[in-house]
Amino acid sequence: MTTRLDALPHRHVLTLPTMPAAVRLARETAEQALTEWGIGLRHPTVDPALLILGELVANSVRHAALLSPQLTVIYAADRDRLAMAVHDRHPYQPPLYGALAGNGTGGLATVMELTLGLGGTAVIDPDTDGNGKSIWITLPL
Repeated sequence: MTTRLDALPHRHVLTLPTMPAAVRLARETAEQALTEWGIGLRHPTVDPALLILGELVANSVRHAALLSPQLTVIYAADRDRLAMAVHDRHPYQPPLYGALAGNGTGGLATVMELTLGLGGTAVIDPDTDGNGKSIWITLPL
């Protein structure tokens, strides 16, 4: 997944401590990057994208902090799509599409409902050693 996104002309990487303040910093950095890339904050995809990002970072803070003292957020875009990833070093890979079936009430269900509702995709990209993962969300602009 990441190799296809390497071709996107706009890219920013942010590494943060896996602490609650990471949610705010990741969102603020996303707003700044989007503005610099010419994607207006009033674009209809931006608010849902920021909510998705906040939920993914919050999940890493909530569930991965003991094994992953840092998390990395990757932002990428071109004029037609926005991609975001949150990476941590916890081995658990949540069932993204399973979040919609069954209980479907947590933050991951919200992420998936928003992503699919916007015509986007969600993918988990495991680390080669199996001890971490990136959750990639790609949304059309």
